[in-house]
Amino acid sequence: MRNIDTALYVASEKITTGPTSRITEKWNGATLADVVLADDAIAGRAMAASVTAFEKFRASSTYLRKQLLLSVSRAIEADAANLAELLAKECGKPITQAKAEIARAVATFELAAEEATRIGGEVMALDVTKPSEPYRGEWFRVPAGPVLGISPFNFPLNLVAHKVAPALACGCSIVLKPPPQAPLSSLALGAIIRDAAKKVGAPDNVLQVVPCSNETAEHMVKDDRFKVLSFTGSDRVGWHLKSIAGKKRTLLELGGNAAVVLHDDGFTNFAFDRIFAGSFGYAGQVCIKVQRIYVHNTIIADFTVKMAERARATKPLDPMDEHAVLSCMIDEANAKRVEEWIGEAVTAGAKLVAGGTRDGAKMMPAVLRIDGAGKGMKVVEQEIFGPVVTIHGYDSWEEGVRMAADTRFGLQAGIFTDSHARIRHAIGALDVGGVIVGDVPTFRVDVMPYGGVRDSGFGREGVRFAIDEMTEKKLVVYRDAHPGP
Repeated sequence: MRNIDTALYVASEKITTGPTSRITEKWNGATLADVVLADDAIAGRAMAASVTAFEKFRASSTYLRKQLLLSVSRAIEADAANLAELLAKECGKPITQAKAEIARAVATFELAAEEATRIGGEVMALDVTKPSEPYRGEWFRVPAGPVLGISPFNFPLNLVAHKVAPALACGCSIVLKPPPQAPLSSLALGAIIRDAAKKVGAPDNVLQVVPCSNETAEHMVKDDRFKVLSFTGSDRVGWHLKSIAGKKRTLLELGGNAAVVLHDDGFTNFAFDRIFAGSFGYAGQVCIKVQRIYVHNTIIADFTVKMAERARATKPLDPMDEHAVLSCMIDEANAKRVEEWIGEAVTAGAKLVAGGTRDGAKMMPAVLRIDGAGKGMKVVEQEIFGPVVTIHGYDSWEEGVRMAADTRFGLQAGIFTDSHARIRHAIGALDVGGVIVGDVPTFRVDVMPYGGVRDSGFGREGVRFAIDEMTEKKLVVYRDAHPGP
């Protein structure tokens, strides 16, 4: 893996001095780099530079923006091996999953290049009443203004891409606060975009990556020079930021406690393999990971035995190991929290049928069997964000779907059944942003309108849909020439 440039690039200036944050390999604690942190003054310069960049970039041609995005996509693809190793080390993501994330980032920027050519509008008939007969109209989309993006550690390249690529596609400049645990991928992307901007003639500072404290980030959230805030992270932080964001548009992707409902006609080897991978891949540190599984009582015993056997055989491995399903968690503090939640659930009556032991930040996959809904248990009602799954039985499909729907979150849910009637019932009863039929809620393709309802946030990511969120409709009305003097 190459050395990473950890300087700040703000307002066309390279900043190499100031307070730093040490970034370590999550598996073994080895030092990766010391990252320079922005203070309030530097963040202020970044905001001012973003405004200047926006005024230039908003007037750029579709062709220039398309070429910029294609250049970024090609550069990521050319550096895929290095970037995958960087992801594996800085956030403990198994290398096979890191490679998949890089491939998705390549595709995300390609999709953005395509969508940049489709930002259109509509000619409207306004002569629909007698007084409006002389009028005709049209509307088209214009970039809303500078964007502030705040991203989490678990997908430190592709979730960043889902903020940066739509912004660049529609002519918005963007300042990005990367995750403090894993900022190096964002800094690498910043270097790629600076080079691509020079290559195609885009303005300086269309993207500025600004590692900083949470306090400095809050000052940027409050600043009205940003017209859009795009945040991915915890519900607690997201709703707080919305409360201080002022008049700017706010997009919140806040995760959840995703459910699967598995009926007796849906229990196949494919379903089991997908549920297991969705439960424990990347140590469950995915906002749409399988957390709650509702299983028909005729198959729950067999399903639980299979989950327990597979969980016991799946151990945390070095993220550079091609066979790793999960590695360590992002830090020991989060592993301790998960361990405590498991203990609370067992005290409240849950049965730990596999896993749950911890060695530092490394946790064995945990399978909990819970009679009933498990109301009041954090492992059920909160976002666990760790390698834990709960299994609950039900007698009727309606009961299983009702338990799955009984949550304050609403990001995605998965259902396994061959019955059209049961599928239609679940689609209507599950109050979520996406229902995945025949697969797990962990499924995501980067063209999807991805996002949630209730405490899982609002607004939608997915390149085309994020562009909608980052643009305004501008109306133009024409009055036909009035006859006479």
